[in-house]
Amino acid sequence: MVESVQSYTTRRGSNPRLENNDQVLEIPVTPTGDVRHSSGGNPIKSLVTPTALTALIIASWYLSNIGVLLLNKYLLSFYGFRYPIFLTMLHMISCTAYSYVSICWFEVVPFQQILSRRQFLKILALSVIFCFSVVCGNTSLRYLPVSFNQAIGATTPFFTAIFAFLITFKKESGEVYLALMPVVFGIVLASNSEPLFHLFGFLVCVGSTAGRALKSVVQGILLSSEGEKLHSMNLLLYMAPMAAMILLPFTLYIEGNVFAITVEKARTDWFMVFLLAGNATVAYLVNLTNFLVTKHTSALTLQVLGNAKAAVAAVVSVLIFKNPVTAMGMAGFAVTVMGVVLYSEAKKRSKATAH
Repeated sequence: MVESVQSYTTRRGSNPRLENNDQVLEIPVTPTGDVRHSSGGNPIKSLVTPTALTALIIASWYLSNIGVLLLNKYLLSFYGFRYPIFLTMLHMISCTAYSYVSICWFEVVPFQQILSRRQFLKILALSVIFCFSVVCGNTSLRYLPVSFNQAIGATTPFFTAIFAFLITFKKESGEVYLALMPVVFGIVLASNSEPLFHLFGFLVCVGSTAGRALKSVVQGILLSSEGEKLHSMNLLLYMAPMAAMILLPFTLYIEGNVFAITVEKARTDWFMVFLLAGNATVAYLVNLTNFLVTKHTSALTLQVLGNAKAAVAAVVSVLIFKNPVTAMGMAGFAVTVMGVVLYSEAKKRSKATAH
């Protein structure tokens, strides 16, 4: 029988000083694993409350998302590094390395293996769509201000609803489709009054937004079976190197001898090396913090925060890059964001009714 306190009497003659007192040594019981690993044993955890930790993660997600946008814009438009495909490839290489370290070394999530050739081909298909979306997004930043880029990106729900209907024949309620009208109207309004409007930049940005929506729909289809589901972090671990290999021939064919050009520039300008390394690191942090926000909040909260992020990124970019904006453009962006909020609420009511 285990007692809370174990008592041991010293053997007589072993210590003369204790012999006449019959002193008892009380040895406390060893703490259980729950007690040892509780916040009381960890001074760092005791200082950070769950609410503060969640707020820190959300702030990190905002900073990484806005940071990668601003760094991409600075590199591609202001710094003169006009190689969006090569930049995207660096992002993918960075995501490969950091994903491997996070999963295999730090065990942020359990490691999952690819189980079949069919699953491999599905991930490869997602990698192709992913490449298209990211390259188009980075290319658009060469021609459009970040504020307008984010306004167009806010229309992702519109394209998601279209692809869901075309591919899976999934119909939404009339209220959901009605909420998408201000999303489109706001972009039309903002486009007509954008001082730095560029047709090619606008088209590739729309292509990036459509590609992002298509990826979410296709991902839901391709990895829907229980045996093939991959955690988002594991999916990135496999998609990133595939995407890098896909982008390699394109960057060599379209952007020329970009490797030699980059190395030559790096020899005379170490700040560019710092920018590229920091940019690639922040690109991975976007994916990591995206997972952490979902883990500590919910997918719906992530969607709401994403809507607000677009507005914050637009404001920050205007303050930093001083790109001109008009009252009509701001009104159009506001209408778009409001439409996305209405869409989210309509989707939530539609799901509640269905259940």
